[in-house]
Amino acid sequence: MSVPPRAVQLNEANAFLKEHPEVLYVDLLIADMNGVVRGKRIERTSLHKVYEKGINLPASLFALDINGSTVESTGLGLDIGDADRICYPIPDTLCNEPWQKRPTAQLLMTMHEIEGEPFFADPREVLRQVVSKFDDMGLTICAAFELEFYLIDQENVNGRPQPPRSPISGKRPQSTQVYLIDDLDEYADCLQDILEGAKEQGIPADAIVKESAPAQFEVNLHHVPDPLKACDYAVLLKRLIKNIAYDHEMDTTFMAKPYPGQAGNGLHVHISVLDKDGNNIFTSEDPEQNAALRHAVGGVLETLPASMAFLCPNVNSYRRFGAQFYVPNAPSWGLDNRTVALRVPTGSADAVRLEHRVAGADANPYLMMAAVLAGVHHGLTNKIEPGAPIEGNSYEQLDQSLPNNLRDALRELDDSEILNKYIDPKYIDIFVACKESELEEFEHSISDLEYNWYLHTV
Repeated sequence: MSVPPRAVQLNEANAFLKEHPEVLYVDLLIADMNGVVRGKRIERTSLHKVYEKGINLPASLFALDINGSTVESTGLGLDIGDADRICYPIPDTLCNEPWQKRPTAQLLMTMHEIEGEPFFADPREVLRQVVSKFDDMGLTICAAFELEFYLIDQENVNGRPQPPRSPISGKRPQSTQVYLIDDLDEYADCLQDILEGAKEQGIPADAIVKESAPAQFEVNLHHVPDPLKACDYAVLLKRLIKNIAYDHEMDTTFMAKPYPGQAGNGLHVHISVLDKDGNNIFTSEDPEQNAALRHAVGGVLETLPASMAFLCPNVNSYRRFGAQFYVPNAPSWGLDNRTVALRVPTGSADAVRLEHRVAGADANPYLMMAAVLAGVHHGLTNKIEPGAPIEGNSYEQLDQSLPNNLRDALRELDDSEILNKYIDPKYIDIFVACKESELEEFEHSISDLEYNWYLHTV
């Protein structure tokens, strides 16, 4: 990936500033390993300089743990003098931030070496490397995310979240009824502002549905023929949702499992593959007879255990899993079956696609997409057969076999010969080092439950 030509960049900046003379500031954004958006805020007069010369940020930005501390064992911190790299704008991501009281715009960035080459530890670059393998085959990935989240109260109870009071009834929701329109009405102003804000920012969010827990919702993004752009939209949508909700005196969480006994937050992705003429290679009246579809499924299922650390990157991620919450715990596939890891919707022949249903909303979209597409490419190029699709309830037919904790998932990733062919082993080392550091800190903490059970009992 080369740095976009200076003239194209400056034309984009000039056009935006001319159209929006009210804008005072611009937020320069880049997503770290955890998908957390970081960056700088500049005055509008500095925007041309950003487009022309980029901005400097430390390489250690991609070695931060979930608390924002540099994990030195990655080698990206003090070992290299906490040195800077240079970040350039991603074209077509300059837009307004509709929630700001002072008119502010935002611009998504990606990191490069000082000499201009993409920086290997930027998750967006990790994904781009995988996508380039499809480019070499003359294939285009078409992708769309479904993102789940909870609205929560700005005040916690003993450090734990609670649903927000309805702006209409003043009551805290108790309903677990999926697709209930009345629950959408309870938070209609906030949810509508999310959709309108997405439209203003060019994010193709086309629907919000009530999910199966109190104040839990899902936003559906429309498919785009660019997996990098699909992930950009997912990252920016999360930021939009958080800020719009805050304007409505609520918080949000994309934590994988915020409430015991309730559904977790998932991040599903729909994927189809287009040939050089724009035709979906999965198109079929009988998907089981489509070789490309079967091979793509076979590759994803074969790489699924090693992908789990990218799909479920946190300790809390593994609390989502359970049959009652439609979170698959074994490599499986089926036609129009929501109990499997890979669902193949078959509404019409030309809309046949893969729906990957394993990842949590806490996953970094770029890394999740990189892992899934690595599996698709592996399956297509090696003609991996997936076995027969599951009919009926997969939880009653298959034993749990995917890693069910972060430590085992990290081991699977570290040992995977297949994923090491698609994702730079240096990056896998950095990712594993960061997550092992978080895991070590977690395992050395003492929970409230331990005190309740053991302090005065044993």
